[in-house]
Amino acid sequence: MMAANIGDSIRKRRTELHYSQKKVADYLGISQQAYSKYENNQNSFNFETALKLGEILDVSLDDLGLDYRKNTTEPSNVGAIEPSENIKMIPVFGSVSAGFGAYACSDIIEYAPALVFGSGNNFIYINVEGNSMSPKIEEGDRILVRKQDTCDSGDVAVVMLNSDEAVVKKVTFGDGYITLTSFNPKYPPRTFVGAEMEDMSIVGKVVNVTKPL
Repeated sequence: MMAANIGDSIRKRRTELHYSQKKVADYLGISQQAYSKYENNQNSFNFETALKLGEILDVSLDDLGLDYRKNTTEPSNVGAIEPSENIKMIPVFGSVSAGFGAYACSDIIEYAPALVFGSGNNFIYINVEGNSMSPKIEEGDRILVRKQDTCDSGDVAVVMLNSDEAVVKKVTFGDGYITLTSFNPKYPPRTFVGAEMEDMSIVGKVVNVTKPL
């Protein structure tokens, strides 16, 4: 059953972001009246709505106190979320630094739900450490990464360096060079040329960022 403060938590977070009910409702694709029922603990969430709510409020389902493991549409269980074929349990890896000099963790620490299309095997979560990508990606954030060995210029990706160092950076491809750029201006770009590029590999593309409440 949904705790009495879940609606209050949603309302509090929305207020912190200075969002109106209409703004959130429009993002969810529902009426303002329907959205207000969530804040008043009068309606249950389906997976897609809950995840979209998490996206616009920059919080996880756990932060909202929503139990994605339950399968119910009963009004008395408004804290439960209906299952969906597009919700996959994604492995969470310990950390990959968003700053220089840290290493990727190879151990899965837990599994968490994500709205993905296709096989969930193509996605991983990584907990971020470091502040080189702030304010967009900060220490403590969780990034959803689609595993792929290529990315487009301008994408934010997880890049392996020398087979063991992993960094989260904006990737820019040029004529004979690759530049990894941090969002934090305190960290200078790193440019790789010639043979240096052979020691780089793309782990995947960052497709979503979840910030802790």
